[in-house]
Parts: sequence; C-alpha cells; structure tokens
Amino acid sequence: MSTKHFFADAPSLVAQHLKALVAANPSLCLIEDDRVVYNPCHRPSNVSIISGGGSGHEPAWSGLVGDNLLAAAVNGPIFGSPSAKQILTGIDAVPSDKGVILVITNYTGDKLHFGLACEKAKAKFASKCIPFAVLAATDDVALGRKRTGMVGRRGLAGNVIVLKVLGAAAGSGISFDECVAIGSAVNANTVTVGTSLDHCHVPGRQNHETLPEDVCVLGMGIHNEPGLRKLSPIPCIEDLVAEMLNYLIDPNDEQRAYVKFDDGDEVVLLVNNFGGLSSLETSALTYQTIMALEKEWNIKPTRVFSGIFESSLNAPGFSVTLCNMSKVASQLSVTVPTIMDYLDAPTTAPHWPRPYRTGVKVAHERMNGNGTWKFNDAAERDFIIDPAKLNNMIRTGCERAIAAEPNLTRWDMLMGDGDCGDGVKSVSLDIIKRLDNDLKGSGSVLKALDVVSNAVDDMGGTLGAIFGIFIAALVTAVVKRAGNVNKLSASVWGDCVKEALDCLKSHTGARVGDRTVMDVLIPFCETLYCEKSLESAVEAAHKGANSTWGMIPRFGRATYVTTSSGQSADIPPDPGAWAVFEMVKGLLEGAE
Repeated sequence: MSTKHFFADAPSLVAQHLKALVAANPSLCLIEDDRVVYNPCHRPSNVSIISGGGSGHEPAWSGLVGDNLLAAAVNGPIFGSPSAKQILTGIDAVPSDKGVILVITNYTGDKLHFGLACEKAKAKFASKCIPFAVLAATDDVALGRKRTGMVGRRGLAGNVIVLKVLGAAAGSGISFDECVAIGSAVNANTVTVGTSLDHCHVPGRQNHETLPEDVCVLGMGIHNEPGLRKLSPIPCIEDLVAEMLNYLIDPNDEQRAYVKFDDGDEVVLLVNNFGGLSSLETSALTYQTIMALEKEWNIKPTRVFSGIFESSLNAPGFSVTLCNMSKVASQLSVTVPTIMDYLDAPTTAPHWPRPYRTGVKVAHERMNGNGTWKFNDAAERDFIIDPAKLNNMIRTGCERAIAAEPNLTRWDMLMGDGDCGDGVKSVSLDIIKRLDNDLKGSGSVLKALDVVSNAVDDMGGTLGAIFGIFIAALVTAVVKRAGNVNKLSASVWGDCVKEALDCLKSHTGARVGDRTVMDVLIPFCETLYCEKSLESAVEAAHKGANSTWGMIPRFGRATYVTTSSGQSADIPPDPGAWAVFEMVKGLLEGAE
C-alpha cells in the first residue's frame, strides 16, 4: 500500500476532482456548495435516477452522470455519506414529472441520509403526486446470509450494472413503477465478491491497518472494512479466481447462493479494479476469470466489462461481478434482448466504457450460441433491399478504396506513420471476402453491416476505431427504425447516419477543419440527412476531402510532424478522409 500522496488535504481533493470532471466534460454541470454533478439535458418527462455516496470510489458516481445513465450524483466526503441537504439539492437539479429513484450501496450512512432526503422530497412534492423511492444495491456475497441478516448485503461494484440498465430504461421514457421493477430485478440477479492485497490509504490519515506481504483478504469491501478471511500464503491466481467464482456461483453454498446460473443463461461479467492495480494486471485478471468461467462453470459471458468502475482509493485489489440477464428477463417477463438493449444503449456519461458493438453482432452471437433469438425471429428489425445492388454498392466502395491505396500510403508517409493505405486496403479486401462468404446473396442490411463491422474489428488504429464506433451506432439506428417503417429510403438512411454521426461526435472532438476523417464524414452525413440525396452527400464528401489539401492538422499523430518547408502548401490531403470519400463514391457508383 502506498502511503505517499501529492495531496495531504483530503477534503480539498473532492472539490478539485469535481471541478476537473466538469471542466473535462462540458456536458456536465456542478453545484459546488453541495457537490452535486448533474446532467443539464435531463428531461423532466423521464424518471430521474440519482446515486451517490462517499467520495474515494471514483469514477463512481459522478463519472456515471449522462444520458441513459445517472441524472445526477451526490458526493460526500471521502468514505462518508452526503447529507440529506446535498441529496435534496441533487433532486431539485434534475426534476421529474414521473418520479425519482435514489440508488445507494446499502451502507448505514447512505441508507439514513438518502432515506431522510426521500421522505422530505415526498412531503415537498406530495401535492404533485410525484413518487420517490430508495433502491439499495446489495450484490456482495462474501459475508453470507448469516452475517448480513440484520443490515443486509453490502453494495459493491455490481451496482454500476444496475445503474446502467436502470438509467437507460428511464431514458426510454417508461414509468416509475417499471423502472423500480427493472432496478430491483437487476440487483436481485447480480453478485459480487472482492479480493485485495492490502487496504487503501486515505490522504491525510496517519494510522492505517496494513497486511503482511504474504497475505491477501478474500471478501474485501471498499471502505477498508475487514473481509471474510485472510489467505496466506497468497494463492496462485488460478486458485484465487476459482474460489471467488465458487462464492458467486456454487448452488450448494447455502450462505451465498443468491443467484442461480443455468446452462445457456446470458451472463454479464464485470471485473473492477479497486484503484491500485495496473491496467495490465486488471486485464490479465479479467482473462483468467473468463477462462475459469467457461472451463469450470460452462459460462461464456455475453458482455465483459473490465476497468475501474468503483474504486477504493488506491487499494491493490479487484472484484468480480456476475449479472444473470436471463434471470432478470424472466423475473420481469420480458425478452433478454430488451434488457440487453438497456445495457448497450449509448450514453454520454464520461466513465462508462464504450463503444460496445450492439445490434447485429450480438444477434449473430445469440443465433449461433444460446439461440435466444435469430435473424428470422427479428425480421421486423431489419431492412431487406435488392441483394445484387447491396453487394455491388459495398464491393464498389471497397474496390475504389483499394485502388487509392498508393496515394493514401504516400500521403500518410509525409504526415503520419505510413500505414493508412495498407490498413484501408486490408479492411477493404477483408470486406469483399466476407461478402462472398457471409452475405451469400442476402439483401439484409443488418447482415451487410455485420460483414463490414467484423472486418473493421480487425483494422486497429484511430481510423479503425472511428469506423467501428460509427458502424456500431449505425446498426443501433437501423434496428431502432426497422420496426417502424417498411422501406429504407434516403430519408431513413439520412436519419440513421445523422444519429450515428452524433454518437461518433461524443467520442471525438475532431470536427470539420481539423484535417481528419471528420472533414468528410460530417458533410456526408449532414447532407444526406438534410437533402435526402446520396449523390449530393457524395459531392459534399468530395468537397470535404479536397478541403484537407494544405490544411494544418490539429488532431492525431500528424500534429507532431512538419513538412519539408513547414508551409501548408506542402501538406497533402488527409488520407483517412480521402479513403472515406472513395468508399462513399463507390457506394453511389454501385447503386447506379
């Protein structure tokens, strides 16, 4: 455990952290006096989901404020609950006509202060009949039923899954009672256990308990409280992970069998870094958990989340969370995809991991795996167009990109690392190969997007990430509209690409004029959205690509590279932008 800190004054840390958070994320607002971070775009027509607790658990909970997640987060001192006054300020910041749900992690201080705020809010808004509720996250299994009988199970990192599903459900506009039911069901089917090599160190505190070098604690909480038991010597990671999973899954453990896991259930895995582990070690722990789940329990997680979600300052530990989405859906009498759509819904919250590919790849995995639903079962969520035309459009776009490879490589060697041309050519060849093997004459738009997306997954680099985010968001937009309209017209395409563009913009600050791929994507999408004409959109893309000739780069590796004379006249067009123009030009030619 490190006891050295740059800041000796713990209280000032919280205030400075919150100010930095909103400075780095202009979509958030801060009420400094009450340490409330809120989403100013929250709609009163939606249920307000508010959470919070003691500081020291960052990025929980203020980093989870945003569309389709938290409406507001209230921050107490380090490891101390916020006051009822602070919580009421949070409630006032994000008013709702439908109701407010306060989600807590089931610690005594939080239960009391959030409970008091809830009762005061009920009284204040009694004449308007606005409902309020407190929902306690109780996912810890370590201490078992006997030891938690009076106070209930602790809330650990599993609460962030509850918050994400509940936040997106509220964002969809459903009722207060439906939100309460969803949050309760997700919590009831979520289990977590933690392990740490040592306690954390609170800045400014002189006395801390430490663990010997050869000891780790199984069942560690997030406030330096004792765990279930100490293990010495520290077991190998395979044995440690196996024991943790036994606590989560073993149906014969009468003290801890809170959630049943059956073959074929869709399970979400979340591995949470307590704050003191490296990203490298956290990822390795995640891999060990994935392998152990499949080998010992025949569980292949449908979703995997890995990173810092709910920390304990600098504690060198981690927790493993499993959420059985099949059991959640069964409890609510809805389909699994309905619940998974809430988990996958895009969010503006700065610390929720993204992008996760939604839509067709997920559908494909379910079709080939657990058989929860198939393409034929979801035909109303797809668009079918002329197979030959669809194939020709994609193929021609790829062929134009391949032909442009020499110029793309030459331009990128002048301003970057020279790999853009090869990357574009490789992904284009892969798409053509997949067209022949996977599309097989189908006119399914979602299958076509899946073909492109699977190829882009292997692309890597900034351009690959940009393509991946855009296509994932495009899939979501298409699925959303497929059940409501019968024909994929230029107007519908325009709406879809505009939604995908807006999603992409939330991931990058690059805009027109920065000499990036966005100089083509933005005018192409906006023109297709406004004019409903692919021909006009391609013309706008061409103008955008040409505009990058001589443009001073403001994003990416090219910003560190100078041309021979240092003059803008020597700067070639952005190769990524030009590649996208060639692709969309091919789409137009293939459609003719």
